[in-house]
Amino acid sequence: MKKRLVVLVAALAGSSWAASCLAYDSGSTGGGGAFNPTTSQSLQLPPDGIFNFTSVNVPAGVTITFIKNAGNTPVTMLASGDVTIAGTINVSGSGPANPANVSGPGEGGPGGFNGGRGGAAAGVVANWVAGNAGPNVGQAGIGPGGGAPGVVRSSSGWYGTGYWDLAAGGGGAFGNASPAPSGICPTTPGVVYGNTSLIPLVGGSGGGGGAGGAMLPGSGGGGGGGAILIAATGTLNVTGSILANGGVPVSPGTVQGVGSWGGGGSGGAIRLIASTVSGNGTISAMGANSWTGYYSSTSYGAYGSCAGYANGSQHGGAGRIRIEYETLLRTTPTSPAWLGGAPSLVAVPGLPTLAIDSIGGLTVPAQPSGEGDVSLPANFTNPVTVSFVTTGVTVGSSIKLTVMPVRGTAFSVTSTPTTGTTASAYTSVSVSLPPGQNVLQASVTYTVVASVGDAMSVYAQGERVEKVQLASVMGANASTVTLITISGKEYVVPASVLAAIQS
Repeated sequence: MKKRLVVLVAALAGSSWAASCLAYDSGSTGGGGAFNPTTSQSLQLPPDGIFNFTSVNVPAGVTITFIKNAGNTPVTMLASGDVTIAGTINVSGSGPANPANVSGPGEGGPGGFNGGRGGAAAGVVANWVAGNAGPNVGQAGIGPGGGAPGVVRSSSGWYGTGYWDLAAGGGGAFGNASPAPSGICPTTPGVVYGNTSLIPLVGGSGGGGGAGGAMLPGSGGGGGGGAILIAATGTLNVTGSILANGGVPVSPGTVQGVGSWGGGGSGGAIRLIASTVSGNGTISAMGANSWTGYYSSTSYGAYGSCAGYANGSQHGGAGRIRIEYETLLRTTPTSPAWLGGAPSLVAVPGLPTLAIDSIGGLTVPAQPSGEGDVSLPANFTNPVTVSFVTTGVTVGSSIKLTVMPVRGTAFSVTSTPTTGTTASAYTSVSVSLPPGQNVLQASVTYTVVASVGDAMSVYAQGERVEKVQLASVMGANASTVTLITISGKEYVVPASVLAAIQS
């Protein structure tokens, strides 16, 4: 029995932290030499996702995509000289890997998250259950802003007794979310997460899978757009395209008994840093639209997809774009609008970490991919023990574990307080896992003593900090620290600053 694992936390928002600097240096070692492709190609991401070039020149007509690494890290391209993009660099999400399998999850771009699977075909109406517990319910999109699954709804009464509506999957979210659910056949989009600094760099979330019909399944949700950082010591000139758009679901069909559409994937993240940024090419991290029509089917006494009556909540939300520069020569807007300013850190070192260490006695990979990372034996017995490890987190903190079944309602359990040291602490919790695939998410918030809170106030506009919230995305590969003041304001800071205060 296969279990899927993703280590995530709830969405965080806060002020960005930026250290402005003069004579910007990307930090590239130049070990990769000059990157001058003459044909379109897919680059295998190294384990850390970082390319160190002397220069980059992508000519017109050439498209560069990327093959994900085991940890599904974002793409980081560093250049000690100039970067010229006249062609296309694309980290967008997509529909299912196999378009013939419409219920398969859409693929997230590198650093982004997959869509949810479409619901199975459920046969006669007697097998259908209103709500999210039936056999033809879709799967929620993966990621902190994954869209909700498409569910089965009783008819509004327009068609008489015995008719049902199949909701589309909710759109994935990242920088913003689609409209709130309403209308005849609402579905729930994901929630906004991340921060405008794009530290840590993380991609978009997947759309939820559509509800399955009487004879055919629903379609999988689109994958979230990936995440890419391009930093140049010299000039970054974009006359072509940099794309991190959400994936579009594949049509489930138009015949009788068809399922509903999956939700669109959200846009991803694009962060550009250079001494000079120029060029008016396309820079886009938009969410994908899902179906806006209505498939009607009287087969088996049931109507089909009502995706078009969801008030737009089935569409993916936009991602985030940040541009940092000393000199800006670009004049064309981006999609969505960019934020930024002076160059800041490429990444923050020394981040606290939170990771799921084992499930049912089976060790979790150091770099969980979110797809089949742990497979429990078919004869395993509930409850199982899930263990956690933290670094840089106050000892005595409790970990919240959220279980998202492939079918059904998510639920949460809370661990006992951690034991050990701040450098390495442990705890565990027992949980009964539903049959089939599950996604596990973990989060921790810990309170600091008044003296430490006062010391942190310099990073919170003079207000005492009461709590620290640690966000971990895909294990320890991307983390951020948010300071929460006594009045509830939130400020994102480098973990290295936090470590210095707490030591």
